[in-house]
Amino acid sequence: MQAPDDFNPPTGVAIELVPGLRRILAPNPSPMTYRGTNTYLLGATELAVIDPGPLSESHLNAILDAVQPGQRISHVIVTHSHLDHSPLARPLADRTGAPVLAFGGPDAGRSMVMAELAQNGLAGGGEGIDTAFRPDSELPDGALISGAGWQLEVIHTPGHLGNHIALGWGDVCFTGDHVMGWASSLVSPPDGDLTDFMTACHRLRSRDWSVFHAGHGAPITEPGARLDWLINHRLTREAQILSALEDQPGTAKDLARRIYVETPAALLPAAERNVFAHLIDLLGKHQVSAQGQLSVNVEFKRQT
Repeated sequence: MQAPDDFNPPTGVAIELVPGLRRILAPNPSPMTYRGTNTYLLGATELAVIDPGPLSESHLNAILDAVQPGQRISHVIVTHSHLDHSPLARPLADRTGAPVLAFGGPDAGRSMVMAELAQNGLAGGGEGIDTAFRPDSELPDGALISGAGWQLEVIHTPGHLGNHIALGWGDVCFTGDHVMGWASSLVSPPDGDLTDFMTACHRLRSRDWSVFHAGHGAPITEPGARLDWLINHRLTREAQILSALEDQPGTAKDLARRIYVETPAALLPAAERNVFAHLIDLLGKHQVSAQGQLSVNVEFKRQT
């Protein structure tokens, strides 16, 4: 996690970030969501609502109250189907007639290895999945969404969740929970996939962005540096895991307790999921081997 910043806007207030773009903070602060979910309103007449947020009557009213004379909500776009981003999409669509757009349902974009883990009974950890979420239209990678005076490019960025997308608006990118300024993104199998996450980080890094608007926290004004930090953060953790496996084999739980020595006991299950995500990635790169069927309890060895 990064050092605390001064991002603490009032909830339910539409704040203009630049002409044609406003942000409303949802009333759902938590250790997982920071100050709450950022909902974005893009456009001057036809409005795209990006990440309507959690199921909250007050937040729904705040979004509707932000619609000014001569404006209408024409698109409801969801970056991914976690409970702090997508549940309000359907009530907002019902009130406005705008279609709900997303990459797909909760399982869309899931890699084969994660699909097999889920089939074998591994349940997601950390953030809750909006299992009922279904978009009206699915957005493939590279799709263009247009309204009066604006256009968004869909960039499939799986990793935090298989159906996660970022949205390019010129040299500005709405990054959902893939890149945030206040913390690193949660990657928890089988919903999160570290191999996909790193690939998406490098894909975003190949573009020249001026600013990232994330699902939580303040605008990221040095996007390239933030992506470099995220990539290096994961590579450092990978090196720690490989070093620990040189001493002796271990399960994700064993390794988490050996590596996260200063982490409170209540946070160790999340650390275990993080280590497991790395082990699956290392397995795919043939740097470790699993001593049995892949699961959170299987023992891993360093490959020589």
